Amino acid sequence: MSASREDFQSFIPASKTIPELTVKAVLVGSMLAVILGAANAYLGLYAGMTVSAVIPGAVMAFVLLRPFKGTILEVNLGMMGAASGEALAAGVIFTIPAMVLLGAWSTIHYWETTLVAALGGILGVLWMVPLRRALIIKTDLPFPEGVAVAAVLTTTVGGVKAEESGDSKGVSGIWLLMGAALAGLLKFGQVGLKAFAGSIYG
Repeated sequence: MSASREDFQSFIPASKTIPELTVKAVLVGSMLAVILGAANAYLGLYAGMTVSAVIPGAVMAFVLLRPFKGTILEVNLGMMGAASGEALAAGVIFTIPAMVLLGAWSTIHYWETTLVAALGGILGVLWMVPLRRALIIKTDLPFPEGVAVAAVLTTTVGGVKAEESGDSKGVSGIWLLMGAALAGLLKFGQVGLKAFAGSIYG
């Protein structure tokens, strides 16, 4: 891509007004932020790495908002809640334990950790406002994950084009839910029931 991003035409035209910042979208985004943030925090502390929650968050937001006829902008807001929770968790788990290891903290202080996470999230939002033009608009970076999640949203939810054609069913998120349930049962069998080992030693 080139600097012609300034002339980019949005999937939802400016002349079209559809719901975006709604109660259901905020609730879904908050719930996904907690769930995927906790999952990423566990994974990061367990394996030393985290994964992006953007595309899973988009599909899960679509699944949760579909019964309420959520628009593509509402699903996008829910997806951003999931991505923010995942990123915030990664920032916390890679910094707070270091303070304990360095001796700055003798134990984990939960209220202070919450405050650090909140301030980090606020700083991220505030810095993104002035840096948006320099990092997103005036750049030739391809942003493959952003392009991929845009394809997911337009395929699953659709928008003006889908509404006009009458085809807004999209795809089902049942496979994502089945995979999450299977992974949960597997982990419960390993940790909770201790029915089988979580790793194999030679």
